[in-house]
Amino acid sequence: MSLLSFRKNKDVIDPPVHPEMESFLKGYSIEVMPRTAEKVEDFRDLLPTGTRVYIAHIEGTPIEDMVATAKRLATDGYNVMPHFPARIIADKATLADWIARYQGEAGVDQALLLAGGVAQPHGDFHSSMQLLETGLFGDFRRLHVAGHPEGNRDIDKDGSDKNVMEALAWKQKFFDTTDAEMALATQFAFEADPIIAWADALRDAGITIPIHIGIAGPAKLQTLIKFAIACGVGPSLKVLQKRAMDVTKLLLPYEPTEVLTALAAHKAANPDFNISHVHFFPLGGIKTNANWAIANGGTAAVPASQT
Repeated sequence: MSLLSFRKNKDVIDPPVHPEMESFLKGYSIEVMPRTAEKVEDFRDLLPTGTRVYIAHIEGTPIEDMVATAKRLATDGYNVMPHFPARIIADKATLADWIARYQGEAGVDQALLLAGGVAQPHGDFHSSMQLLETGLFGDFRRLHVAGHPEGNRDIDKDGSDKNVMEALAWKQKFFDTTDAEMALATQFAFEADPIIAWADALRDAGITIPIHIGIAGPAKLQTLIKFAIACGVGPSLKVLQKRAMDVTKLLLPYEPTEVLTALAAHKAANPDFNISHVHFFPLGGIKTNANWAIANGGTAAVPASQT
């Protein structure tokens, strides 16, 4: 993909979609924020029917904007999954109010529960486990929780994975007893081999919750480095910095083709591999990400307006 917008020669034929990639991208999800969703004229021109769309709740975003975005997406036929960041929720009454609004105005029955990106809790909650313990999500059809292929320094400040694994063990017990469908929605990473090793390690530790692997969508390299620093994905940051030192790649936008091709091939060779879906972080823009999926995903990525 070029940084400049040149018209493609009408005689140039796009390469065929690889069936392994097509299969791996089936049912992919993507993330938006109210302010980014406002820039999209019609999601049906970009996303397949029934795509799961996460709505990221950034600190300071009014709940009214979150619910309005959820209602718009649900009306367009998408499965809406708003974030519930524990550390920005004041108390149980606030949580109950948010849930009632989402359910009443947008028919929401899916949620991503996570600690959230703020250092100090604003109220009574500091973890997704506390949110689950309230019992307020009892009639939700699907509940996702966070996964961290490269660890999480907010949780394990010593660089280990002790606390992360203890939390996953707790979530596994919840998974074993709940009627809701669950998955681990992970932070983004850029290399297939470490992702595969992490997923295998979870399986070996008895964590059987399906994994929806976080993948950064196409974006400028500088943009990805900025987000990697903000999100604390250390090993991935080193990968990006190495790429930045290659002058042949410095000015080219990053695309997730390489990492997804490798993961798709591994999934095809190992059908029981516990990564079941791809979740995109559209760091270079929703339209850019959707167009990449359309070009690479075949029938898995046909926009709703074209079916």
